[in-house]
Amino acid sequence: MQFLRHYLLAVQFFTRIPVTGRLAAWVGYSPAMLRASTAHLPGVGWLAGLLAAGVYAALYLALAPNPFAPAVAAVFSTIATVLMTGGFHEDGLADVADGLGGAASRERALDIMKDSRIGAFGAMALVLALLAKVALLSLLGAHGLAAALAAIAGAHVLSRGWPLLIVRALPHVGDAAKSKSKPLADQISGRALVVAGLWCFGPLALVWQAHTAIYLIASMVCSALAAAWMARWFARRLQGFTGDCLGAAQQVSEIGFYLGAALSLRW
Repeated sequence: MQFLRHYLLAVQFFTRIPVTGRLAAWVGYSPAMLRASTAHLPGVGWLAGLLAAGVYAALYLALAPNPFAPAVAAVFSTIATVLMTGGFHEDGLADVADGLGGAASRERALDIMKDSRIGAFGAMALVLALLAKVALLSLLGAHGLAAALAAIAGAHVLSRGWPLLIVRALPHVGDAAKSKSKPLADQISGRALVVAGLWCFGPLALVWQAHTAIYLIASMVCSALAAAWMARWFARRLQGFTGDCLGAAQQVSEIGFYLGAALSLRW
């Protein structure tokens, strides 16, 4: 029951899926519960992956054999996940790009990242990230529906696991009282990382079953490298992380997973 309550709290906090009324009252709330719920971020990725895969498959099959079917499916599956999460992670990517791209000093970068307005660097980052997702998912779809669906399932789950390692490795440098990452301000426990790893196991095992070991390994390696590069960037520029940093890391490592999957199909 406690596991389910923490999971539903993560769904409530990190998506636009309504958890209201009697269900919300049963789930409850406390700062400790909210911190514990972060272990279920990859579990939230299950919902995002299922939604994206469902939309992708429906449009791909409905429009086949039109050669543009994978591109259309990629666009609308991306729209579906943005609507489900409220652009939570995309907003973080834009804020990080504005802050670290528009300021040399750590203090100024943190100030810019708190500004809700989007600047030139944030707009460029959003456009390029969305283009990268659509292009790579279209390319994967050109190799077959299974290739795209496997990447979607793995990417949405694993990309929500890497930010937890950033929380483990770096200190929180934002305003914990006002930051969107308030539940992540404290160090994450080893038990929470185990729970997150268990959430990742199932989808990644399915990816392995659907394709070759090279497909899975290349996807995971590229996703891990992307997350590690982001973590190094945060450590060097900010000496820590904020909630926006975690959203940005999720976006970049998701794209990294798609890139690895696409590259593996050439081998």
